Amino acid sequence: MNRQLAMLAALGILAYVLISSIYTVSEVEQMIITQFGKPVGQPVTSAGLKVKVPFIQEINPIDKRVLEWDGSPSDMPTKDKLYISVDLFARWRFTDPLQYFLRLRDERSAQSRLDDILGSETRNAVAKHELIEIIRTTKDRVPLRDALLTEAELDMGSLVPIQKGRKQVEQEIFTAAAEKVRVFGIELLDIRFKRINYNESVRPKIYDRMISERRQIAERFLSEGNGEAARIRGNRVRDLNKIQSEAYRQVEEIRGVADAKATEIYARAYNQSPEAVAFYEFTRTMQAYKSIIAENTTLVLSTDSDLFKFLKGMSPDGNADFTRRAGSRP
Repeated sequence: MNRQLAMLAALGILAYVLISSIYTVSEVEQMIITQFGKPVGQPVTSAGLKVKVPFIQEINPIDKRVLEWDGSPSDMPTKDKLYISVDLFARWRFTDPLQYFLRLRDERSAQSRLDDILGSETRNAVAKHELIEIIRTTKDRVPLRDALLTEAELDMGSLVPIQKGRKQVEQEIFTAAAEKVRVFGIELLDIRFKRINYNESVRPKIYDRMISERRQIAERFLSEGNGEAARIRGNRVRDLNKIQSEAYRQVEEIRGVADAKATEIYARAYNQSPEAVAFYEFTRTMQAYKSIIAENTTLVLSTDSDLFKFLKGMSPDGNADFTRRAGSRP
């Protein structure tokens, strides 16, 4: 019985030793084997099942993939004394795991060292260039302009000339930082400006100045537009008055010709005989009565008036009311 227990214990110890001596390496990892805290041998970079000395040796995995560094926004001055907030990001990887392990030990330390190096090189590059050099991407970019703009207005959209541009500033930061991180077994693959903005303390003043400039431009265009609108309205009123005056003149000319023609026709019609002349005088007098005498009209006429001569021969029975209404006194 004791012998069986001893055999089971020996088998358990052997299994534990075998398990402790076997480890796996994935496709995205590489291993550093340490013995009493110091690296031994070369890094294990191939994936598969591996063997180590149990209890004495330990494995330290290191990522083989491309890693991301995302820095925090930091304020820094430009060459033209403008404080801006710069947010930078980078891509990197471990190329010499043994050197990295000896110098930094873990990925957290690597990230901290990248913070220091990239932050310092970014500050140096920004301090050597003006703001326009950091913001603009291309040196010879031509802005789009409306074809309706005048020559004077085209100057408003002209761009300030630059010498390098943002891409070359990024390249300067990359070149300087890549050389410094190489001693840690790290390869810097790429860096980019993620965001560039004015410092928080001066940002409201900058925005107010930009708004004021845009308002001045808008007010100038609005003033020019109002002046042009007033000129158009003035021309419209002038043209309308001219058209109305010309139309009135033509109407009066036509009316004068028509009246002359009508008078000529009436003269020919009523001058054919004394009876026609008397009839014409009678009809015109009746028309005058109609336009002069209303319901409450009072007329004071002399007996030799032309308006009264047709009333003198009226009988009292037939036109007594009309005579009183007309206010005549024979």
